[in-house]
Amino acid sequence: MTVVTYLIYLLIAVPLTIWVARTLSRNGRIFLVDVFHGNEDFADAVNRLLVVGFYLVNLGFVTLFLRSGSTVVDARGVLEQLSVKLGIVMVVLGVLHLLNVWTFNAIRRRSRLEEMTTPPVPANTFVGTAPFQPPLTGTQQPMPSGY
Repeated sequence: MTVVTYLIYLLIAVPLTIWVARTLSRNGRIFLVDVFHGNEDFADAVNRLLVVGFYLVNLGFVTLFLRSGSTVVDARGVLEQLSVKLGIVMVVLGVLHLLNVWTFNAIRRRSRLEEMTTPPVPANTFVGTAPFQPPLTGTQQPMPSGY
């Protein structure tokens, strides 16, 4: 039953990893194009590199996590072993996805700040509040404008 558990685990974990990688690649392209300021060739190249890295990390983890310390003897053991292994694989996939999104969002945010080299509103000639002017009495002349 242990070998059956290993086979079922691989038959679920490998296609799951492939599906997640393809989904992230297809839907993440728009985000990467935005991060790289519309440079589609560069975004596509980075996207392909991310997919390769995703496969290497996740399939490597799936393979390393294949081994079990206990022998599976019945159907209950198969289900328990599979739920633990597949659950951990899914958590790792999710964490790596969130890490990628966080990283590229940080890059995107920083590049947007760098684009804002000019202030969004033109500066006034006078910064702050208007200077204090005492009330006029009958003998005083008003101050010239622009003073």
